[in-house]
Amino acid sequence: MSLLLRISRLIDAIGDLIGKGAMWLILAATVISAGNAIVRKVFNVSSNGLLEIQWYLFAAVFMLGGGYAFLRNAHVRIDFISSKFSPRTRNWIDVAGIIVFLFPMCYMMATLGWPLFERAWNTGEMSSNAGGLIRWPVYGLIPLGFTLLFIQGVSELIKRFAFITGQGPDVLSHTGPSEAELLAEQIAADEKARRAGAAT
Repeated sequence: MSLLLRISRLIDAIGDLIGKGAMWLILAATVISAGNAIVRKVFNVSSNGLLEIQWYLFAAVFMLGGGYAFLRNAHVRIDFISSKFSPRTRNWIDVAGIIVFLFPMCYMMATLGWPLFERAWNTGEMSSNAGGLIRWPVYGLIPLGFTLLFIQGVSELIKRFAFITGQGPDVLSHTGPSEAELLAEQIAADEKARRAGAAT
């Protein structure tokens, strides 16, 4: 199990790096969107290429961020049901979900997405819109994103089994505040400090 946990930590490190990198694509999409809107209003000029790159960036965030969301346990759960179960039961439910639903879905989407990417690559498929972009990069996100999600699923499966066998922590435990709650507390503290400073 120690070897598997080392592999899991390596997968997590790669997933964390990719996820944090994908966050910057949100900023890029925002800047491009704002720039496109300003140019359209000021100069009455628009570009289908700039519109499509926003969609491509959004698709990249969504597809590349799936594994990161799984790593951070940030995907949607029915907590009001799962919270009634014991930690071992919750982990067994996750094991079943990963094996029965996640792995087959990732395999199916990656294998169905690959021919789309391959055809677009070989034919040089372009957008049907005037001034649009080539299509293979966005098609390539489908097999890439689901492959990354599959690999992260392997890491999560290892961690679930490590907990069940008493060789690792419960990554599903909700002890302590979440990252969002910590951020909200920090913002509130900063605002309180700013008001106190303004009052003096």
